[in-house]
Amino acid sequence: MPELPEVETSRRGIEPYLAGHTIVHAIVRNSRLRWPVSQEILALSDQPVISVQRRAKYLLVELKTGWIIIHLGMSGSLRMLREETEAGKHDHVDLVMDTGYVLRYTDPRRFGAWLWTDDLEGSSVLSHLGPEPLSEDFSADYLFEKSRSKKSPIKPWLMDNKLVVGVGNIYASESLFVAGISPDRPVNSLKPDEAALLVATIKAVLLRSIEQGGTTLRDFLQSDGKPGYFAQELQVYGRAGEPCRACGTPILSKKHAQRTTFYCPKCQR
Repeated sequence: MPELPEVETSRRGIEPYLAGHTIVHAIVRNSRLRWPVSQEILALSDQPVISVQRRAKYLLVELKTGWIIIHLGMSGSLRMLREETEAGKHDHVDLVMDTGYVLRYTDPRRFGAWLWTDDLEGSSVLSHLGPEPLSEDFSADYLFEKSRSKKSPIKPWLMDNKLVVGVGNIYASESLFVAGISPDRPVNSLKPDEAALLVATIKAVLLRSIEQGGTTLRDFLQSDGKPGYFAQELQVYGRAGEPCRACGTPILSKKHAQRTTFYCPKCQR
């Protein structure tokens, strides 16, 4: 599944082609995604694009009359293509621009979403979300305060979008390794200095991945078709049985909340 760095990479890739230009109309070849494509999108006509933003793993296309909310789901991707480019079997939605380009949404599994809202803050898919991990709201004090009443393992806690958005499975494993914190540690065992280190590490890991264009796993490609390169820098994720790059101890894996966690039993305490 595309995670926050991949979604931010997509946003940066499509923004120059959309912002300041006009959507002539939309083409919806298959409206049966995770939820049906909103009727307002089907009816789009001559709508200027004001901005392209991101909230958590949602892309937000701002128009004068409302917002298109896009979620890539498990296997979705966005590409900017010339209007005459023939559509494939899994190309479900096009936004046809006045520039001769189309924003094309491809999704083999159809777990993504194209929704509409005229009230972004009140949107049911956005209103429950926690702070952005790269914002000032996600701070050492915030994380430490939230940790005081939690006894569950720290790894799945970091993946709770009500705590902080966008720290998915890959980046939770990677950040805990870099911070030297065991994924099994009870949340309330965090000390203030550890909370500060973990916040700084999460921000650094996410920023590095964005710089590298996201992590290419399975179906994700950037909007220009080029893969991300952060996968080449993964320290623990997907490396079970391989030697730790820091100490040589074999990387272990286990399940937390039905998600696979990768960690070094020596480096992480």
